[in-house]
Amino acid sequence: MDGRRRNPYELTDETPVYVISVAAQLSGLHPQTLRQYDRLGLVSPDRTAGRGRRYSARDIELLRQVQQLSQDEGINLAGIKRIIELENQVAALQARVAELSAALEGAAATMQQREAAVHASYRRDLVPYQEVQQTSALVVWRPKKPTD
Repeated sequence: MDGRRRNPYELTDETPVYVISVAAQLSGLHPQTLRQYDRLGLVSPDRTAGRGRRYSARDIELLRQVQQLSQDEGINLAGIKRIIELENQVAALQARVAELSAALEGAAATMQQREAAVHASYRRDLVPYQEVQQTSALVVWRPKKPTD
Protein backbone atom coordinates (compact mmCIF):
# COMPACT_ATOMS: atom_id res chain seq x y z
CA MET A 1 0.00 0.00 0.00
CA ASP A 2 0.99 3.61 -0.24
CA GLY A 3 1.08 4.28 3.51
CA ARG A 4 -2.29 6.01 3.69
CA ARG A 5 -5.07 4.51 5.77
CA ARG A 6 -7.84 3.12 3.65
CA ASN A 7 -11.51 3.60 4.30
CA PRO A 8 -12.68 0.35 5.98
CA TYR A 9 -15.97 0.63 4.08
CA GLU A 10 -14.37 1.05 0.66
CA LEU A 11 -15.17 -1.82 -1.69
CA THR A 12 -12.38 -3.20 -3.84
CA ASP A 13 -12.03 -6.25 -6.08
CA GLU A 14 -10.69 -8.17 -3.06
CA THR A 15 -13.54 -7.24 -0.70
CA PRO A 16 -15.47 -10.42 0.19
CA VAL A 17 -19.15 -9.53 -0.20
CA TYR A 18 -20.93 -12.33 -2.07
CA VAL A 19 -22.49 -15.33 -0.36
CA ILE A 20 -22.09 -18.66 -2.11
CA SER A 21 -25.51 -18.58 -3.81
CA VAL A 22 -24.83 -15.16 -5.35
CA ALA A 23 -21.27 -16.15 -6.32
CA ALA A 24 -22.62 -19.29 -7.98
CA GLN A 25 -25.15 -17.25 -9.93
CA LEU A 26 -22.58 -14.63 -10.99
CA SER A 27 -20.07 -17.27 -12.09
CA GLY A 28 -22.59 -19.53 -13.78
CA LEU A 29 -21.64 -22.51 -11.60
CA HIS A 30 -23.53 -24.64 -9.10
CA PRO A 31 -22.91 -23.87 -5.40
CA GLN A 32 -21.67 -27.44 -4.91
CA THR A 33 -19.03 -26.84 -7.60
CA LEU A 34 -17.86 -23.76 -5.68
CA ARG A 35 -17.56 -25.86 -2.53
CA GLN A 36 -15.53 -28.46 -4.44
CA TYR A 37 -13.22 -25.79 -5.86
CA ASP A 38 -12.74 -24.46 -2.32
CA ARG A 39 -11.87 -27.95 -1.02
CA LEU A 40 -9.37 -28.41 -3.86
CA GLY A 41 -7.82 -25.00 -3.21
CA LEU A 42 -8.64 -23.60 -6.65
CA VAL A 43 -10.64 -20.65 -5.29
CA SER A 44 -10.38 -19.92 -1.58
CA PRO A 45 -13.01 -17.43 -0.44
CA ASP A 46 -12.82 -15.58 2.85
CA ARG A 47 -14.85 -16.86 5.78
CA THR A 48 -17.24 -15.13 8.12
CA ALA A 49 -17.15 -15.64 11.89
CA GLY A 50 -19.77 -18.39 11.41
CA ARG A 51 -17.51 -20.08 8.76
CA GLY A 52 -19.73 -19.04 5.84
CA ARG A 53 -17.99 -18.40 2.55
CA ARG A 54 -17.75 -14.85 1.21
CA TYR A 55 -16.56 -14.34 -2.36
CA SER A 56 -14.97 -11.20 -3.81
CA ALA A 57 -15.24 -9.88 -7.35
CA ARG A 58 -11.75 -11.28 -7.96
CA ASP A 59 -12.92 -14.70 -6.74
CA ILE A 60 -15.87 -14.56 -9.18
CA GLU A 61 -13.49 -13.75 -12.04
CA LEU A 62 -11.25 -16.65 -11.00
CA LEU A 63 -14.25 -18.99 -10.92
CA ARG A 64 -15.10 -17.96 -14.48
CA GLN A 65 -11.50 -18.56 -15.52
CA VAL A 66 -11.53 -22.04 -13.94
CA GLN A 67 -14.77 -22.86 -15.76
CA GLN A 68 -13.36 -21.61 -19.07
CA LEU A 69 -10.13 -23.60 -18.70
CA SER A 70 -12.04 -26.71 -17.70
CA GLN A 71 -14.87 -26.64 -20.23
CA ASP A 72 -13.38 -24.84 -23.24
CA GLU A 73 -9.74 -25.93 -22.99
CA GLY A 74 -10.30 -29.40 -21.49
CA ILE A 75 -7.75 -28.91 -18.70
CA ASN A 76 -8.24 -31.03 -15.59
CA LEU A 77 -8.57 -29.45 -12.15
CA ALA A 78 -5.00 -30.36 -11.11
CA GLY A 79 -3.71 -28.60 -14.23
CA ILE A 80 -5.91 -25.59 -13.54
CA LYS A 81 -4.59 -25.40 -9.99
CA ARG A 82 -1.03 -25.42 -11.30
CA ILE A 83 -1.85 -22.71 -13.87
CA ILE A 84 -3.33 -20.52 -11.13
CA GLU A 85 -0.27 -21.06 -8.91
CA LEU A 86 2.07 -20.14 -11.76
CA GLU A 87 0.02 -17.05 -12.66
CA ASN A 88 0.18 -15.94 -9.02
CA GLN A 89 3.92 -16.55 -8.98
CA VAL A 90 4.39 -14.54 -12.18
CA ALA A 91 2.34 -11.66 -10.73
CA ALA A 92 4.44 -11.69 -7.54
CA LEU A 93 7.66 -11.73 -9.56
CA GLN A 94 6.46 -8.88 -11.77
CA ALA A 95 5.66 -6.85 -8.66
CA ARG A 96 9.13 -7.60 -7.28
CA VAL A 97 10.79 -6.60 -10.57
CA ALA A 98 8.86 -3.31 -10.53
CA GLU A 99 9.93 -2.73 -6.92
CA LEU A 100 13.59 -3.47 -7.69
CA SER A 101 13.47 -1.28 -10.82
CA ALA A 102 12.18 1.63 -8.76
CA ALA A 103 14.92 1.06 -6.18
CA LEU A 104 17.54 0.90 -8.94
CA GLU A 105 16.30 4.15 -10.48
CA GLY A 106 16.48 5.80 -7.06
CA ALA A 107 20.02 4.54 -6.48
CA ALA A 108 21.09 5.70 -9.95
CA ALA A 109 19.66 9.17 -9.31
CA THR A 110 21.47 9.35 -5.96
CA MET A 111 24.71 8.25 -7.61
CA GLN A 112 24.35 10.91 -10.32
CA GLN A 113 23.75 13.59 -7.68
CA ARG A 114 26.82 12.50 -5.75
CA GLU A 115 28.89 12.38 -8.92
CA ALA A 116 27.75 15.91 -9.82
CA ALA A 117 28.71 17.08 -6.32
CA VAL A 118 32.19 15.60 -6.72
CA HIS A 119 32.63 17.25 -10.12
CA ALA A 120 31.45 20.57 -8.69
CA SER A 121 34.12 20.33 -5.97
CA TYR A 122 37.02 20.13 -8.43
CA ARG A 123 39.55 22.93 -8.21
CA ARG A 124 39.40 24.97 -11.38
CA ASP A 125 42.92 26.45 -11.01
CA LEU A 126 44.57 23.14 -11.80
CA VAL A 127 45.60 22.41 -15.36
CA PRO A 128 45.16 18.89 -16.63
CA TYR A 129 48.47 17.10 -17.14
CA GLN A 130 48.92 15.61 -20.54
CA GLU A 131 51.83 13.27 -21.08
CA VAL A 132 54.16 14.38 -23.88
CA GLN A 133 54.87 11.90 -26.60
CA GLN A 134 58.37 10.45 -26.02
CA THR A 135 60.95 10.19 -28.78
CA SER A 136 62.97 7.09 -29.35
CA ALA A 137 66.18 8.63 -27.91
CA LEU A 138 67.19 7.45 -24.47
CA VAL A 139 69.14 9.73 -22.17
CA VAL A 140 70.90 8.27 -19.16
CA TRP A 141 72.18 10.56 -16.44
CA ARG A 142 75.18 9.42 -14.48
CA PRO A 143 76.33 11.64 -11.67
CA LYS A 144 80.01 12.45 -11.42
CA LYS A 145 81.96 10.69 -8.74
CA PRO A 146 82.97 13.04 -6.00
CA THR A 147 86.67 13.90 -6.01
CA ASP A 148 88.41 14.14 -2.69
